[in-house]
Amino acid sequence: MKKFLAFLLLLLCVGSAYAQTHLEQYINAGLSNNETIHQHQFLLDKSLWALKEAKSLFLPNVEFNGTYTLAGGGRTVDIPVGDLMNPVYKTLNQLTATNNFPQVQNQSVLLNPNNFYDVKLHTTYPIINAEIAYNKKIKKQQYDLQKIETDIYKRELVKEIKVAYYNYLQATTAIGIYENALALAKENERINTSLFNNQKVNRTAVVRSNNEVTKITAQLNTAMINRDNARNFFNFLINQPLTTPILIDSITNIPDPHVADDTAVNKREELLKLNTAAAINKNLIGLANSYKIPKLNSFLDLGSQAFDFKVNDKSPYYFFGISLGWDIFSGGKNKYKVKQVEADAKVIASQTSNIEQQLRLQVSMATNSFNTALINYNSAVSQVASSEKYYNDELRLYKEGIALYIELLDAQNQLVSAQLQANISRYDIFVKQAEIERANASFIIQ
Repeated sequence: MKKFLAFLLLLLCVGSAYAQTHLEQYINAGLSNNETIHQHQFLLDKSLWALKEAKSLFLPNVEFNGTYTLAGGGRTVDIPVGDLMNPVYKTLNQLTATNNFPQVQNQSVLLNPNNFYDVKLHTTYPIINAEIAYNKKIKKQQYDLQKIETDIYKRELVKEIKVAYYNYLQATTAIGIYENALALAKENERINTSLFNNQKVNRTAVVRSNNEVTKITAQLNTAMINRDNARNFFNFLINQPLTTPILIDSITNIPDPHVADDTAVNKREELLKLNTAAAINKNLIGLANSYKIPKLNSFLDLGSQAFDFKVNDKSPYYFFGISLGWDIFSGGKNKYKVKQVEADAKVIASQTSNIEQQLRLQVSMATNSFNTALINYNSAVSQVASSEKYYNDELRLYKEGIALYIELLDAQNQLVSAQLQANISRYDIFVKQAEIERANASFIIQ
């Protein structure tokens, strides 16, 4: 029993260790619910069906054909049966002293069949056709290209969700800072009112403290609007109602400084996309050159044909054949097609080199921005500590009647400003970390 309980405890510990954060759950929801991803998936399905269509071209094609014709007039074929046979029949009658061999008339047969039906199963099968083979390869690569396009958007969406989430946390924290500042302002207002009633300060201090309460209240309202906007945009990204409350993770640890890794760009889907485009272009060159390879096709007809809808032992038939086609001369048209596709290959190669350099620059800039944000945050934290000490000292001196209210107000504004800057710098670190993750393509997309 003890072993069983220990095993359950281990399972609980493992489960808790791998429990998803709210942000991870939101990312999964965004990847599942985002409408643009749905559109990419529809396009991916379309590419898959196009690939299946290309594969089906290698299979025989069977179709049912039926015709029925009525004809009258028109061209005929004259058959001189009477002229050929009547002299013979006449001689036979004389030799046999009978009339057993009657005279016959010449025949005139219509070329167009009258009261004639023809039903058949027509089967065609490509034996040699390079265009079909290249078409299949291209459709397969186009399917892969669409998958890469989807992954590129997913990776960008993950970054946008993270940035929007951190912006919401920053806006929410800013509200708390303004609420604390408003509490301090109201406390100063109470102190100034009390000192004025005791004739220890003039009315200017009371008026100034009232104005400070009004100003911070307006700033608090603006911060609430910014929070609501950040919430609405975040919910838009994950495709849920805009006013849905957002669950907040407890973020305590600040990421460590990051060192740029130039080789990380090799994992970027943008380069894989260009490499796939280059592979498609290579097959397009092969497709353009396929005119050099003859096309060999076969066909088979199995059917029945006769006059007057007769079906007997003579009406069934089969018809088999092989066709060979080879493009001998086209005025240079095929050669010019090849040249066009080869020019496209050079464009793709140039784009690949340029994009690779851009991606390396993106990694470098994202890393530098992250390290700068970390330095700014550490500086802002130090300023908050100094501002708190300065404000507490000024508040004590003001209560003792040594310092002026304007000095206390300056200390309070410095404290609020330092706290807001520290809040911005703190979440800016996480935003820059998300940008590094995007530049390195380090987020694992399922």
